[in-house]
Amino acid sequence: MSRQPAAPLSGRRAQAARNDIAILAAARDVLLADPDAPVAAVAAAAGVGISALYRRHGNKEGLLRHLCHDGLRRYVTEAETALADPDGWRGLTGFLARVVEADVHSLTVRFAGTFAPTPEMRQDAERAAALAAELVARAHASGRLRPDAGTSDLALLLESCAAVRVPDPARTAQLRSRCLALLTAGLASREPATLPGPPPAPDEFIRRWRAPDA
Repeated sequence: MSRQPAAPLSGRRAQAARNDIAILAAARDVLLADPDAPVAAVAAAAGVGISALYRRHGNKEGLLRHLCHDGLRRYVTEAETALADPDGWRGLTGFLARVVEADVHSLTVRFAGTFAPTPEMRQDAERAAALAAELVARAHASGRLRPDAGTSDLALLLESCAAVRVPDPARTAQLRSRCLALLTAGLASREPATLPGPPPAPDEFIRRWRAPDA
């Protein structure tokens, strides 16, 4: 049976949906540039009243939580897409390219530890970790991923790319792609140099998501 198209939103609900898209886009731009910016600056950049922001997200912590959870969901979606690729190495490198392009890890670097994650976020984080481990295992099985590269090394690579930022967004994207190409070459199995030290332990990344008062 064919699925019926969703009914269009009413005028008020449609406006609320447009406002939320504008708020999240503005929040990403404003808060990545200045994590200490007040929510009033986000509302102004979005062109909405501050009451619209508070109705949807409650406060700044709620807004940050929503942004980071959206980024986590994007990571999961891209990992699932990559696992559909029969070529394990191509799946992994394509996944990395898409996550860098989506700029997911700028949110992680800026906002980890500034809010308390929800149980749903923790579940999605566990899902993300399991998918990443599967991507790495498939890349190892292809024989093209260096044998000493682990799942947590992906976070090092992605955060390194996220650290690249210049005033021109187009140039930022270009430089991040270049950085990714250099780092991906280091993942390849062709005569890899010995890596210094062990890969990051899971808790070295997880602990930063604990809110200061946790």
